[in-house]
Amino acid sequence: MKPESVPAFGAVIRLRARMTNDEWPRFPSHRDCRTLSKLTLEHLRGGGPVGRARSYRKGAHVWRAGDAADSIFFLRRGQVAVMMGDTEGHEVIVRVVGVVEPFGELCFCSAQGTTRRTTAKAIVQCEAVEIRLKDFLKHLREDEDALASLVFTFCVRLADAEHRIEVLAHRGAKERLGMLLLQLAAARAHAADGGEVVLPVGHEELAQMAAMSRPHVTVTMGKFRRLGLVSYGRNRQLKVDAEALKSFLAGDRSRVKGKERK
Repeated sequence: MKPESVPAFGAVIRLRARMTNDEWPRFPSHRDCRTLSKLTLEHLRGGGPVGRARSYRKGAHVWRAGDAADSIFFLRRGQVAVMMGDTEGHEVIVRVVGVVEPFGELCFCSAQGTTRRTTAKAIVQCEAVEIRLKDFLKHLREDEDALASLVFTFCVRLADAEHRIEVLAHRGAKERLGMLLLQLAAARAHAADGGEVVLPVGHEELAQMAAMSRPHVTVTMGKFRRLGLVSYGRNRQLKVDAEALKSFLAGDRSRVKGKERK
């Protein structure tokens, strides 16, 4: 199955309006990113690296593809979507940044004078601190705790990328979407309701994360619902029976409650 690009940012704006920060669907916890942000923001207040406070209205660009990759950002308020576009102008979400998380840090892996390949936009009204690369590197040389936290931050980024690759590596719609649902459910195990995990996410948002078209996602989710693997409806959040879905993807139909149409 060929990945399908979908218009991403408008759907993120609509979804964000319905959700709290804690409800936003994401892969594993970014606790170490938060540690790095806390250390750096506290150091800023204590006369550490020179950072510039930035404010962004809803929909405004934090950076555009082609901008200089020479600074790191720490989000103080709001949410930011980091996206990549194709030649036809379609946007695919790479990452959604939450409060106190660092972003734009991949500029450290780039040669001096390189530009960004992604675009970052404010999903809601945002406040961030921007620190130039040279100033932040000086801060890391002086603060071993911040340096260690940065290493963990890159580990989390790598884990997120590997989880995303695991999803996109599946060519079949049921396998790809099923793996995505299982990964999102694993990150929200605390939201289980009678064995089912609640995912506050719609078909359009699932399409963005799985690189599928919304109609394709809707058809596949309908199949999952008929099999009793998921439940959803008008004014009802999506619930996933993670154990049953995991068994189904492994070829075990013993926990399937319905019948699959030919």
